[in-house]
Amino acid sequence: MPADLNDYFNKKNGGGNTPKMPKKPDFFGGNDKKANILYVIIALVVLLVIAKPYEIINSGQVGIKVTTGKFEQTPLYPGLHFFIPGIQKVIVVDTKVRIINYKAEKDGADFISNDGVMLKPAISVLDARGLPVSIDLTVQYRLKPDTAPQTIATWGLSWEEKIINAVVREVARNVVGSYKAEDLPVKRNEIAKKIEDMIREQVNSFPNQPVVLEAVQLREISLPPRIREQIERVQIAKQEAERVKYEVEKARKEAEKKAALAKGEADAKKIKAEGEAQKIKIEADAQAKANELISKSLTPELLKLRQIEVQGKFNEALKVNKDAKIFLTPGGSTPNIWIDTKSRQRSTIVR
Repeated sequence: MPADLNDYFNKKNGGGNTPKMPKKPDFFGGNDKKANILYVIIALVVLLVIAKPYEIINSGQVGIKVTTGKFEQTPLYPGLHFFIPGIQKVIVVDTKVRIINYKAEKDGADFISNDGVMLKPAISVLDARGLPVSIDLTVQYRLKPDTAPQTIATWGLSWEEKIINAVVREVARNVVGSYKAEDLPVKRNEIAKKIEDMIREQVNSFPNQPVVLEAVQLREISLPPRIREQIERVQIAKQEAERVKYEVEKARKEAEKKAALAKGEADAKKIKAEGEAQKIKIEADAQAKANELISKSLTPELLKLRQIEVQGKFNEALKVNKDAKIFLTPGGSTPNIWIDTKSRQRSTIVR
């Protein structure tokens, strides 16, 4: 080694010939206890990050702890839960309401969105005569949290396919297959109720009732083209028949209205005529009654008195005109007539 370099190292090492190595840190010495604790904590944090021996369960979820392949019966509810990596694991399942839409799509492939909505092809059904029919349904359901471990242990993570999808397709085919295609639109409400009731009955019949069925909606019934044309023709014919029936009923009501008006007018005339006749009869009865009363009041004595009174008036008249002519009717039944001979233009009738 050159002299200048040796001198340099000798000066750096205090004048010795052998260079001194840096001192190694003592991790486990008594003087470095705080550092040792810090290293242990860092090692534990790294282990937790790498091994992740815990699981956080969110709301709307439950966890299922599996120990050496065995499912624990008690579910893990929302919160922080620890397990032993390599020996245990936690399966997280969704317990929120989920939806399957059976809908006609071009590609016909299944699709599952992040919000728990599953899209499946429409259900193809043969009607009572073997004609193809397509049914669009919406099914809402949720996994029961309390029995989730038993459900996953029995049916696996594909429990929706085995419990919901299989039942829905079977029930839809059985119900719709008992009707003729042309009757499906007319009996839509009846069919929808049957489908929901039968799906609910079969889902509830599974052991431990693993699923809660919220609702089933029948959205659409797609019929073959010729059946649709036939139904349209029938509908048009029914509408025409209803129109004719309406016109006939309208004409009948108009005729009844006219007949009622004519009858009312005739009844009014009849009532008026009866009123007039009743009036005449009442007046006639009154006149007859009056005549009867008058006839009863004309006694012989009264007639004789009246005759004497008239005779007295005649006598008074003769005093004024002695040439007057007087015609007397015996008994006084007719008027006595007095004719003034002096004036032929004047005549007096005295009763």
